[in-house]
Amino acid sequence: MLTHTDKDGNAKMVDISDKAITKRIAKAIGFIQMSPKTLLLLNKGEHKKGDVLTVAKIAGIQAAKQTFNLIPLCHQIELTNVDIEFHIDQKNNIVECAVKVFCMGKTGVEMEALTATTISLLTVYDMCKAVDKEMRIFDIKLSEKHGGKSGSWVTTR
Repeated sequence: MLTHTDKDGNAKMVDISDKAITKRIAKAIGFIQMSPKTLLLLNKGEHKKGDVLTVAKIAGIQAAKQTFNLIPLCHQIELTNVDIEFHIDQKNNIVECAVKVFCMGKTGVEMEALTATTISLLTVYDMCKAVDKEMRIFDIKLSEKHGGKSGSWVTTR
């Protein structure tokens, strides 16, 4: 059953008034593949626009905090932490973005984690597009969530 529609099929915000406040955690990941030259510039910190991964991390944190403004039926959530890490796969010229979002609230932070991952990767793309127009962002997904009535979930694929 879809929770964002009323009995007539119209869009609605989910009522969380009666839900318990619990610790909520969501993790999301995504990847960007680039040319070896672009990854070398990124690794050495020699990109003309500056420290690409630091800027991307800040953009991701800002995005998590603004998710309710971007996705119409999302609740405004008081986040307690947004942790963003980048892992570099030199062999395949891939940067992985791993985001973990936390709150004490009545609803989960999955959308905040996914939004932060997406915006972090788009920021990497934006900062590097002058030297590499063939970068590819792929496989953005929720990898796990914890808290709330439904408990914990970890992806199997």
